[in-house]
Amino acid sequence: MLDIVATILTATALAALLAAVVCTIPVGLTSKLALAAAGGAWVGIAIAVAASGALAVPAVLGVVFASPLVAAAAFALAFPAVRSAMLAIPVPLIIGLNVFRLLGAEFLMLAMVGRLSGPFPLSAGWGDIVTGALAIPVAILATRVRTNDARILAWNTFGTLDLMVAVLLGITSANGSALQFIHAGVGSAAMQTLPWSLVPTVLVPLFLIGHGIVFAHARAARLDVRA
Repeated sequence: MLDIVATILTATALAALLAAVVCTIPVGLTSKLALAAAGGAWVGIAIAVAASGALAVPAVLGVVFASPLVAAAAFALAFPAVRSAMLAIPVPLIIGLNVFRLLGAEFLMLAMVGRLSGPFPLSAGWGDIVTGALAIPVAILATRVRTNDARILAWNTFGTLDLMVAVLLGITSANGSALQFIHAGVGSAAMQTLPWSLVPTVLVPLFLIGHGIVFAHARAARLDVRA
């Protein structure tokens, strides 16, 4: 039952995130279609890799997780137009979309039924719940103050660290991982299979990219004040 609910909610979150980006990014129709196609293709690749069982190899999971982050950073650094388009996505929207991280409650449920164990589900679950619960209030705040406001930066920093710590705990508690030093039953094994694998391979990279854009806006606002 948890898998069915997770599939529906994860698909909803992915559709909302991709639609929000495609609809608001200030590029032409052709570029919007290309972006939508790229996003859909990435989700398809992530599903195919998970279905093959390859995510049981920690190195493969690391590559799939890191690829969209590296691609986004490379395109933003190499092409000013891409960077400008990314920065044109409204900050309140980016922040507000983190409401979907309330789905982190599912990690706690998986822990309750013994499908996750150790510190990973508690950290990832409660961290996402806090980030998601504050997303809408902080998004509303972002419409009224500059992005370098301390309250926005505090939320963005917490949300970023939550994801980074979750990834670290997931890797170090994965049975068979060369980096494993947390031995706690099944560990993070559920995150290697569908639909849960879409969290580290698609959702987490998307949220991290969003946090990066918010930090970039905060830096620009700070420099603007100094100018």
